[in-house]
Amino acid sequence: MSKNQRGKNPLASVQGGDRTRTIMIQVGVGAVLVALIAAIGISVAVKNNKKNDPGPTPSVAANSADPAATPGSLTDKGAIRIGKPDAKVTVRVVADLQCPACQMFEQSNGKVLEDEVKSGKAAVEYNIIAFLDKMSSGTRYSSRGANAAYCVAEADPSKFLPWLTTMYQQQPPENGTGLTDDQIVQIAQAAGYTDPKTAECITSDKYDKFVQKTTKDVLGEGIQSTPSVFVNGTQIKTQQELMQPDGLRQTIEAAAAK
Repeated sequence: MSKNQRGKNPLASVQGGDRTRTIMIQVGVGAVLVALIAAIGISVAVKNNKKNDPGPTPSVAANSADPAATPGSLTDKGAIRIGKPDAKVTVRVVADLQCPACQMFEQSNGKVLEDEVKSGKAAVEYNIIAFLDKMSSGTRYSSRGANAAYCVAEADPSKFLPWLTTMYQQQPPENGTGLTDDQIVQIAQAAGYTDPKTAECITSDKYDKFVQKTTKDVLGEGIQSTPSVFVNGTQIKTQQELMQPDGLRQTIEAAAAK
């Protein structure tokens, strides 16, 4: 029988080598798992970032060549503000261009709001949201209309109120297909928005992500219906003020007199 000249146990050497290999394999597998988990985490983070990306933000400002034109701005709630920055009364209108009750409100009080803005007493903040996409047979008319609102307000806020009036005058019926992009562009052009960039903004849904985020944020405030109207932060709930002709004028005048 041969002997280990150095007195070492060959079986122990083999077992030691096996343990070393096992440890190395375990370390290698662990490293792969760590890398895989990290890769999955990065992938999820990227997807979440894309999902939460609000897209481009409209730049609503006094872009009219007329220095006396009605100024505009974008509020921190994503509303299109029409009127002087120092107006004593702020009227906030949360509306959907597909909403029949919003059309009724516009017919009753659109002229009131336009008059009060021109007088400098009031500024109006319009949150045009995508609340009723389900009512346009898959064409997402509410979203496309809200996108158009940002497109025209960005181009020239001084023409926004007449544009809005016409959009409600030509409001499509619920459960129809809504206005086409070309029809929305034609309404914008008739209101004076003739720059091809505005038409491109409308047809490309440039601000759709911003519309969806703003809609989610507005509904997250607890708003459950359109129109929702606030005067200096107080919600107006009476049918007389909301739906009767000139119904909001006295409320605005009273707030301005305080």
